[in-house]
Order: sequence, then C-alpha cells, then structure tokens
Amino acid sequence: MGYDVHQLVEGRELWLGGIRIDHAKGLLGHSDADVLIHAICDALLGAADARDIGFHFPDTAQQYENIDSKILLRKTIALVRDKGFEISNIDATVCAQRPRLKEYIPTMKEVLSQQLGIDSDDISIKATTTEKLGFVGKEEGMSAYAVALIIKQ
Repeated sequence: MGYDVHQLVEGRELWLGGIRIDHAKGLLGHSDADVLIHAICDALLGAADARDIGFHFPDTAQQYENIDSKILLRKTIALVRDKGFEISNIDATVCAQRPRLKEYIPTMKEVLSQQLGIDSDDISIKATTTEKLGFVGKEEGMSAYAVALIIKQ
C-alpha cells in the first residue's frame, strides 16, 4: 500500500502517471512531485519490505531535485527485483478535484506499463474528486493511493 500527497501551486508543471497534463497549477515537491508514481513506488517498496520512497530517494538529496519520477520508479523496480520479486499488478487511485483525469488514464497506463514491464491490463488507475471537501476539494493539493501485488521468484 502506498500513499502520497503534494500541494498544488502556480508556476509548476503538472505530472501524473509519468505524463505532463495541461493545467494552471502543478504539484510542489523536490522532484517533479508525481503523486501517482510516488504512491506506486511506496506500494512496491512496502510489498517487498524495502522501506519507503523517502528512505531511498530523500528530498534532501541534490541528485533528486526536479528529477523525473519515472527514473525513481525504474530505480524502485530494480530494488524490488534485486530482492527476488516480480510485479504482478498495480491498483491506484488519484484524488483530484481538477483537472478531470479520465481522458489521460489510458496514456498513463501505457507509460506505466512500459516502465513497470507489465501489461497495461495489469494496471488499474482510477480518479476521484472529494466532492469539494478538504485540501483536494479546495484544489490546494492532490493525493494518490496505490496497492501493488508482487510475486517472489
């Protein structure tokens, strides 16, 4: 199980699921702040009992500043595989009031499929609003949840 949250701010690009999405605000973070990929990384690391994304890629490390989260995902996959696991499937939910993400999900799945080395049918991405409640509903930030199934080889 993985979870991530980032604040929405002006002057940043919005990256979700490894793709750039046209939006007035982007997510604030040390990296590109892709909440979906970060949640997936944490889910994979947790399933492999390999700590968490902050342990492996701390926000105090200069080499990760503004890094493309797909690179972090590839490094995470290598850590999981080094422990003898293969990825079976991913189930994820992005919580965002705006923009509506439905049209972007197929592209996100394809990008993540290429990165993870699994079929896009083994990746589920859902998007939901919070009905204007909380920081997501007020468009102050976005969050994502992910569950990963890995299999010992």
